[in-house]
Amino acid sequence: MLDIGTISLILLVAMLILLAIGMPLGFASAVLAAGVLLMKFGPDFLFGNFGQGPLNILAQRIYGLLTDYVLISIPLFIFMANLLERSGIAGEMYKSLNVWLSGTRGGIAIVTSIMAVIMAAMSGIIGGEVVLLGLIALPQMLKLGYNQNLAIGTICASGSLGTMIPPSIVLIIYGLITETSIKALFTASFLPGFMLASFFIIYIIITTQLNPEKAPLPEKKPGDPEGREKAALFGSFLLLIASGFSAALFVRALFFTVTGQNAVVEGVEAITFGTPDFVVKFGVALAIFLALIFFVAGRERTATGWSMGKGLVAPIVVIGVVLGSIYGGITGITEAAGMGVIAVGVIAALRGEMSFHLLWDSLKRTLRSTGTIIWVTIGATALAGAYTIAGGPTYIANTIVGAELPTMGIILVMMVIFLFLGAFMDWVGIVLLVMPVFLPIVQRLPVEELGFMGGLDARHVAIWFGVLFTMNMQVSFLSPPFGPAAFYLKSVAPPHITLTDIFRGFLPFIGIQLIALSILLIWPNIVTLFL
Repeated sequence: MLDIGTISLILLVAMLILLAIGMPLGFASAVLAAGVLLMKFGPDFLFGNFGQGPLNILAQRIYGLLTDYVLISIPLFIFMANLLERSGIAGEMYKSLNVWLSGTRGGIAIVTSIMAVIMAAMSGIIGGEVVLLGLIALPQMLKLGYNQNLAIGTICASGSLGTMIPPSIVLIIYGLITETSIKALFTASFLPGFMLASFFIIYIIITTQLNPEKAPLPEKKPGDPEGREKAALFGSFLLLIASGFSAALFVRALFFTVTGQNAVVEGVEAITFGTPDFVVKFGVALAIFLALIFFVAGRERTATGWSMGKGLVAPIVVIGVVLGSIYGGITGITEAAGMGVIAVGVIAALRGEMSFHLLWDSLKRTLRSTGTIIWVTIGATALAGAYTIAGGPTYIANTIVGAELPTMGIILVMMVIFLFLGAFMDWVGIVLLVMPVFLPIVQRLPVEELGFMGGLDARHVAIWFGVLFTMNMQVSFLSPPFGPAAFYLKSVAPPHITLTDIFRGFLPFIGIQLIALSILLIWPNIVTLFL
């Protein structure tokens, strides 16, 4: 039998070799799980009593993970993303955003980033977003003479925001593995996710202002609104959206009041935005918005604003259904995913786009994507369990702690490991293999020494580390040689754009991602501001 140090070294080398020869991560992990147990316990102990011992522990671990109710949300979110991709909802959204920002230097790149944020908030699927943006935005930017590197980097970096912005599947898997509240993870990742998106937009604005040739302005069409008139039209559209939102909340609060479901009961938390006082508040807000529409904006301007921005309504509804049901306390994560699927299906049907072919194709794509995730989950869970049984986490913890590094030095070493693994492995395998080892170490570190500014509550350590991990995985989607975003875009890019061109376009955006990661390390409280 080998010692755990030797097993760890063999495991690392074998993993790199198997991935290098092209073996799928799920099968590579499963093979190495059996290898770890054989090296530690030998064949006699491993197979001597069938149904008992280490193999039985692994089987129970895999069964427990695969039967977790929250896991159902993953195929549902993937199905929702496929419906969005195949229907015309995303295309209409892009047109509407382009109407408002087409006259701005770099406006189409900014529109692409905003669209990516909205798509991320609807489904949290990365591959579909990059492909969709590549099909819709890349041809238009290249046609208008945008710098190729700027166009490529904007699409892939923004399309990967589904890693950070809820409902992120990365956060769901992390929450399942570490038994951390997924709702809290969603809440904590909001600000970092939008911070990163804003960094992308700021970079686009600065680089296009300094180098106007990177983003030529499109030719103006006769009759297109400009300046204050366009701002007024956008304001009238926002008033319509605010009116609809207030009306929905007013009806909800009124329903709870009429049915008596919001009666005050001692020891029971009140319904969010559903108590009787909110009937008055939302009613007043609705009256104010309607007054502004009729007496300030005017019907004609409001109608024009609606025609220009109506493509944004469906995405706003989907986001409201998914995230509103979670944060409004109406449903859990899984039920919210199901409601999102129904919302997208209903919208597609109302638009006349729902068909058997669209539904069947979306289901097949969902099955393929879910199957990949499940197989990787099974293999990586088996390997993580085998390594744990062999004493790997204790060995690594003692090695890292025994190095006598300062607290943030240990965290930085972990970040480097994440970045290294992210360049070669899928995020599912990383979270399943590495997180059971790293998170216990982080939770043992002095909480007052985490970060360089501000303090972090001990209850939020797992949440903070989860957001750090997702930010690392955001980087990994662009990291050569196996950055998946590059291959997603290559599948739909014009033939003259090579993988080398795509990775070259990533470089400024990888730098921006590392800046955002540094901010989370320096000031951990940014993660817990809304908790």
